[in-house]
Amino acid sequence: MRSVKVSIFALATAAIAVLAFRNPDGGTISGKVTPLDGASMVWAISGTDTLKTDIADGTFSLQGAGEGTYTVIIDAKQPFKNVTISDVRVDEGKVTDLGEIRLEQ
Repeated sequence: MRSVKVSIFALATAAIAVLAFRNPDGGTISGKVTPLDGASMVWAISGTDTLKTDIADGTFSLQGAGEGTYTVIIDAKQPFKNVTISDVRVDEGKVTDLGEIRLEQ
């Protein structure tokens, strides 16, 4: 009987640990812009959901994105051109990495 209680306790502890590391606040969109100082801000838009964050050292991470499809806009500095990436799919609790985004002049 004691081993059954220990097994149930271990199973419950494992379930709690898995849920504790899950991101319940949506997904994340991340990426890297080159050149590193070529852009200042990134936006993600899906319907009425709009997220924005600064780009620091060429990297960005938009957290708290609801599940769905987004349009991501990189706000470039002169002489570079803005970049628009359509159909970026975000899933609950997952990171969507856009990889390296090269800015053009």
